Amino acid sequence: MIRASGLSKTYRISEKQPGLAGTIQHLLRRRHRDVLAVDGISFTIEPGEIVGFLGPNGAGKTTTLKMLTGLIHPSGGELEVAGHQPFRRQARFLRQITLVMGNRQQLIWDLPALDSLRVNAAVYGIAEAEAQRRIGQLAEMLELGQELRRPMRKLSLGQRMKAELLAALLHEPAVLFLDEPTLGLDVNAQARVRDFLADYNRRTGATVLLTSHYMGDITALCPRVLLIHQGQLFHDGSLADLTQRLAPCRQVRLELADLHPPEAFAGFGQLEAHQGHLVRLLVPRAQLAQQVAALLERFAVVDLEVSDPPVEELIGGLFRQRDSNSEASQ
Repeated sequence: MIRASGLSKTYRISEKQPGLAGTIQHLLRRRHRDVLAVDGISFTIEPGEIVGFLGPNGAGKTTTLKMLTGLIHPSGGELEVAGHQPFRRQARFLRQITLVMGNRQQLIWDLPALDSLRVNAAVYGIAEAEAQRRIGQLAEMLELGQELRRPMRKLSLGQRMKAELLAALLHEPAVLFLDEPTLGLDVNAQARVRDFLADYNRRTGATVLLTSHYMGDITALCPRVLLIHQGQLFHDGSLADLTQRLAPCRQVRLELADLHPPEAFAGFGQLEAHQGHLVRLLVPRAQLAQQVAALLERFAVVDLEVSDPPVEELIGGLFRQRDSNSEASQ
């Protein structure tokens, strides 16, 4: 459904020095430099996949999405989405995709969402009866009722985001490009949007490429992730495999009935924390069952919890490591 090969984008920007002298020089003799935003990335996404696209700010995620949707022309490489070259912006292509950006809106601020949805339906040539059916179905999935009849400015942020999703999906696109769709939403609203996207994918088989700084979105929706850093793609694969590679150990948290000195936990793994009755250990995955059984036999355990280190910490550490490597190589 999506194929990118050696995809790159270079921006030419002008540089201006501060002050009046800099302004005059900028007018008379403008200086430019090239900025490589995306550097020869390649990947394919099959129909029906939900793929996470991760990277720090300025890594090239949004630039890539804009090339995939045809908003900007690539500087190099080959690109195909749903059998089309996006930058040609053909009507058949535009009917098959949608782009949702958490910091942008398409619905008119002072009008009820329902009025804007009718305009969208007319733009896509959707018959009135069919438009009403689709609006009703999507509104039910998104738990939107009378909110659609209220002006957008009177809706909460979560309600507005759900209305924006409804508008973006009204023409039943085959490919969804989602850029921070849960930006600024509270925990409950984020969970409802995630549930809706997972349900929509199951019902329609739509392909989804999702960027988000909320790792909850990625872990809930995306079995596969692409990682980009400074315009270069350096990981394409399973999120579970990546997590296991980055964290060969699991956390074992214990609440004990009795107090024990730190040395009592020697041989059970790496002691991460020891505060009174609470103990946290890092145990290699291959030894987990054996060590947990030994802990239960050795100590009077009130509560025990086994978990992976937080995904956001693991991936954040990976990006920081690449930053350090880049600085060292310069």
